[in-house]
Amino acid sequence: MQKQNTFSIIAAVLLVVLAAVSRVIMYPHNFSPMVGMAIFAGATFQNKKLAFALPLFSMFLSDVLFEVFHIAQGFWGWGQLVGYGIFALLTVIAFTMKKINVVNVIGYSLGSSVLFFILSNLSFFLIDNPVYHTYTQDFSGFINCYVLALPFFKTSVVADLVYSGVLFGAYYLLSQTAMKKSIA
Repeated sequence: MQKQNTFSIIAAVLLVVLAAVSRVIMYPHNFSPMVGMAIFAGATFQNKKLAFALPLFSMFLSDVLFEVFHIAQGFWGWGQLVGYGIFALLTVIAFTMKKINVVNVIGYSLGSSVLFFILSNLSFFLIDNPVYHTYTQDFSGFINCYVLALPFFKTSVVADLVYSGVLFGAYYLLSQTAMKKSIA
């Protein structure tokens, strides 16, 4: 990607912040922008520190809003830290997106959805389940953890595709508008 100008960086930051606020607004429907934000930041930001900071800060900010406004439990356990780590991992994976196009955005979004589903449920079963006793601590409980998460996975896949499309699409349109204005 070519050197980013200030307008592009400001536009990207605004898009990520708006998407984070929508996580709070769309609760409890599990229609979250977090995976889309992680791959968007990883693929579009040349500054890797910023690429990590924005999705993680957005996640933290929305968790604070959940707590402050008593919408949901924003901070719930050690497994949540693993969730933050998964978003950092998705950002790292998105660093490998060499060309931003529709096929790559869809592929990375779907792949990230699957990876998040696998790792977040594994994390819950190993770290949080012994505390909350949601499932039995055996193979049957392990399988049940994944089976009962399938409805959430379906919604997550749709949300990840929608938010990825909106973030990458809006960023592209804003970048094109900025380029036209700089040429004129």
